Amino acid sequence: MKNQGRGKLLLVDDIKANVNLLRLNLKKDYHIEVAFDGESALEQVAKNPPDLILLDIQMPGIDGYEVCRRLKKNKDTEKIPIVFITSKNEEEDETKGLELGAIDYIIKPFSMPIIKARVKNLMQMKKQQDILESLSLIDGLTEIPNRRYFDHMLHHEWQRAIRAETSLALIMIDIDFFKNYNDYYGHVSGDECLKSVAQTLTSSVNRSMDVISRYGGEEFAAILPDTSLEGALNIGENMRKNVSDLKITHKLSLAADYITISVGIANIIPKTENGQRVLIEGADKALFEAKKHSRNICKICSAEDMKNLCNIRH
Repeated sequence: MKNQGRGKLLLVDDIKANVNLLRLNLKKDYHIEVAFDGESALEQVAKNPPDLILLDIQMPGIDGYEVCRRLKKNKDTEKIPIVFITSKNEEEDETKGLELGAIDYIIKPFSMPIIKARVKNLMQMKKQQDILESLSLIDGLTEIPNRRYFDHMLHHEWQRAIRAETSLALIMIDIDFFKNYNDYYGHVSGDECLKSVAQTLTSSVNRSMDVISRYGGEEFAAILPDTSLEGALNIGENMRKNVSDLKITHKLSLAADYITISVGIANIIPKTENGQRVLIEGADKALFEAKKHSRNICKICSAEDMKNLCNIRH
């Protein structure tokens, strides 16, 4: 059964007796995972990030310092708190660990009551940090993810797609003639329009992995992992139709008598040498084409155009 509401703790030590002692005393309050070397620890964190890591320094293969350095260098894992538990008790050892980004340093042999108290405090801090972080990633008006979250998730999904060698699609969306709407109906009505469009776009996707965010102003974006160009086009058309079906009156639109959107779509199998910016440029290019024509339409960035963008980036 899934341990809902319990913090996840990763114990990393090559001495099984140490791991077993910690697990025995902490398993009542936390979901415990273990690793007996640095390589295994990195693999586990990549697959299923914990809330806190208790990390030994002296291990076979890569040591705890190197594990910490790699985790702090990775945007996906840099915020996971790390506590060194080690027999290395020289001042320079502790200094090195803290300079690498560890949040605490505990010397062996350790006191279990102190370990439990520190883990409890750090878990509470992590929970508060996660709450603040989640609030900072939500757009205050539309209550959907904001640009900051978009940037984070695009990086995350780009890296995941590189590892899995799968495709990644991006949809850029712009409300047609929204400035005219704001000027004519007022900002209160403009805000209500943005909220309605945001919720409609969100309800137009079914998978939890798909990310709809407010990109800025009247622009929205959708990150669609493991999605073909054809699949992304179907979703884009669904979004366009659903927004049109809201029938929000817009007398000053040159596209229709109601609120509509223009949609730009790009798709790529990410490669390390390209960089995620090329996907944004492809979707932007397609959106520009949609707005240049009739608006209230979906346009795709062709495979040839994506190839040219990749070549320019090189």
